[in-house]
Amino acid sequence: MDDLGTLAQLNWYPGHMAKAKRIIIENLKLVDVVIELLDARIPRSSANPILKDLIGSKPHLIALNKIDLADNAINNEWEEYFTSLGKSVVKINSLNGKGIRQLVTKADELAKSKTAKFASKGAKPRNARVMIVGIPNVGKSSLINRLSGSASLKTADKPGVTRAKQWIKIKNNLDLLDTPGILWPKFEDPEVGLNLAFTGAISDEVYDIEHAAQLLIWRLKDRYGQNIMERYKITELPQTSEELFALVGKKRGFLQKGGVIDTEKTAIAILKDFRAGKLGNISLEEP
Repeated sequence: MDDLGTLAQLNWYPGHMAKAKRIIIENLKLVDVVIELLDARIPRSSANPILKDLIGSKPHLIALNKIDLADNAINNEWEEYFTSLGKSVVKINSLNGKGIRQLVTKADELAKSKTAKFASKGAKPRNARVMIVGIPNVGKSSLINRLSGSASLKTADKPGVTRAKQWIKIKNNLDLLDTPGILWPKFEDPEVGLNLAFTGAISDEVYDIEHAAQLLIWRLKDRYGQNIMERYKITELPQTSEELFALVGKKRGFLQKGGVIDTEKTAIAILKDFRAGKLGNISLEEP
């Protein structure tokens, strides 16, 4: 099934997204470095094109988050790719702290030109000021909790939980400004909309999850077919997406009266398994 259907025609720009954009514009002048948090599974789709224009010449650090869910070999390819473009990049897992020390070090290095200039004018030395930006559900709150050593920020496995800006002082000579996650007005590339739906950056309530799950499982079968077979105890992959989707539902025992597959339960299970890493380490995009 290669028809992207209505799922790919998502337009997502509710009021809080517009507000988040204004917050970022208003506060950019207050910070020395912008850390852009990307989902390592979809670095291209999770990079907000609006941010590029907003950030301008401000020092910019890319943090590839959720590396534990992504394909490690492809994580390395993305790191090499961004480095080849002259960008600062670090791979992290905000949940277990991997790469966090390196992230702090790089942010501090990028801020030095600003903080040194500030001190050269006779002002009292101050911490480097960093803004963390990224699309919804990319892990900003988890990263800040890890950096600050607390769980004071509200987090959840759904987009749109963090809505208001807040400063967080941490020990490593950094003051962090958290901002709400923002998407952009229209997904020009249908694949971007799909990838954001697959990873949970877009609320499941605004698209057909059954269609999305069927598209996802079919896309994964070529490169990660073995993962699918092992997870759902399948001995041979079917020839069509409809058959594969139904087989997963059958193997999971999602059957209604008369042996009919419960498509909603099947879809929810597939998306949850992918997002939780139960299908293995999977990347949806390569450089």
